[in-house]
Amino acid sequence: MTLLNQLVAIEKGVNSTAERAFTDAYHYIQKDALFGGIERTYHADDDEGDQLPRESTKVQVSVEDLLDQVSDALTRLFDVRLTKDAANTAAVANIVVEGGIVIGEGVPITFLLTLENKLVDLRTFVTKLPLLDPAEDWSQDGQRAGVVASKEYQTTRSKKALKSFEASPATDKHPAQVTVYNEDIIVGRWTTRKFSGKISAARHAELLERIDKLTEAVKFARVEANTIEVKDRKIGAIMMDYLFG
Repeated sequence: MTLLNQLVAIEKGVNSTAERAFTDAYHYIQKDALFGGIERTYHADDDEGDQLPRESTKVQVSVEDLLDQVSDALTRLFDVRLTKDAANTAAVANIVVEGGIVIGEGVPITFLLTLENKLVDLRTFVTKLPLLDPAEDWSQDGQRAGVVASKEYQTTRSKKALKSFEASPATDKHPAQVTVYNEDIIVGRWTTRKFSGKISAARHAELLERIDKLTEAVKFARVEANTIEVKDRKIGAIMMDYLFG
């Protein structure tokens, strides 16, 4: 069983780690380019056309990766806070979300107050997560979890070519009048497929709904708080699995 003075000694560092994970995640979600990837291959229409190299950019960050990082930090923070708060109070209650799912049993009221505040932060974070472009038809990439890919599409590459036509034919008194002009000639085609580490609107709505349900359950639990024997407690992993699983 963990001693209270040990929890007090490590709590500040654990909290700093969790705050840093949130800060880093916030910085990432403000850099939209990190979530996008693309792959383009070029095919000339004839053997004598230009041969251009394949272009590709990998997805550097995915939303699911950020959720994992935040989950790891909060799991440790919630476990430490819960154990410490359990040693400071005898007022406890169960956290039960809609459908009778028990997230935590015998949770102290002091921790319930901390949890309410953190869920506000968590909801703000999730609200700002980058969403997939609904104009694209996305599907699972299959190469990396949390990354989706669009359908392939083609665009053309053209070059300017000089053309001429005889505006008026030559006569015995005047030479032919020839007009020269530029014409766009298609010389090849790009095959493009986009990649993204963002999430769908449906996934986004699901995450927000789960946070709201847990927040409501925590508020009910705080009202119904009771007593419990002090012991080492674990809740972070179960909670993060419910929210982001």
